[in-house]
Amino acid sequence: MTAGPAYRVPPATDAQRVAWPASFGTRYTVFVDVEEEFDWRKPLDRANRATTAMAGFADAHRRFVDHGIALACLIDHPIATDPAAVAILSRVVEDGRSEIGTQLHPWVNPPFDEPVTPVTSYAGNLLPALEAAKIDALTDRVADAFGRRPRVYRAGRYGIGPRTVALLAERGYRIDSSVRPGYDYSADGGPDFTALDSGAYRTGGLVELPLTTVFTGGLRRYGAPLHRALGRVPRGRGVFSRAGLLSRIALTPEDMPIEAAIEAVDVAVDDGVRLLTFSFHSPSLVPGHTPYVRDAADLARFHGWWDRMATHLARRGVANATIEDIVAALG
Repeated sequence: MTAGPAYRVPPATDAQRVAWPASFGTRYTVFVDVEEEFDWRKPLDRANRATTAMAGFADAHRRFVDHGIALACLIDHPIATDPAAVAILSRVVEDGRSEIGTQLHPWVNPPFDEPVTPVTSYAGNLLPALEAAKIDALTDRVADAFGRRPRVYRAGRYGIGPRTVALLAERGYRIDSSVRPGYDYSADGGPDFTALDSGAYRTGGLVELPLTTVFTGGLRRYGAPLHRALGRVPRGRGVFSRAGLLSRIALTPEDMPIEAAIEAVDVAVDDGVRLLTFSFHSPSLVPGHTPYVRDAADLARFHGWWDRMATHLARRGVANATIEDIVAALG
């Protein structure tokens, strides 16, 4: 039920890169992977569809609103089919700035015509008809639940494939955010993003908004190739990071210290990155559902991370951008 080897995502050409208008300034957006709960240490299972962590979403949303931050909520099938979760998210988008998009977890998204394996957990590895059918099932369900067809998509586990962009464009999507620059998931059949940077680019009728990855340290100009090479050396990455030579930083509160993330923001802004993309998983909003928020102290640190980050972004003159702001700027 799968096709082809692990997908190595090609880098954007200069012609593809988004030229943001001067009026857009330097902005940031926040994506939330709104999803079911499961034990990240165990094999994936179709039976894992619980959404109890949505109980923490309303409080978190109020905190983001207090900072003037809109949420791009990328929801998957268990969320879209849970009336309580839909009701919570319907109130979220009443802020007039947040938006509902889709996130495809193929192992819990019908039709179920494939075995559950690491390879098939990346939707882009599925045969074209099955990937399309799963996108349709999710898109239609979200449209029915919220009264509007989604225009932003993310493949769960960043599992974009060689046909994904075309399938999305055919269904009216405007933005994909499945690319995670500097990361390589090919060891278990996922895509390889090490040839890409964090700049937005146009592809196949869509705009790709990669999750922002920043290399910091004295050797940061060597970026992904050096980071990949260090992965083949025992403790190589840790040694270089502690020595201030090279660190790979993703803009997320999940396992990324705030000091490192603030440094990454400064590097990206100074390098001319015009749109920073942040991300986190909704189960982190209640302790015990992800490795990143295990108890109340972790949750307090999670919220404190956002408090400090929002303050720093404001200090740097980096304003929040809604999906509508982004679409309007893209023309």
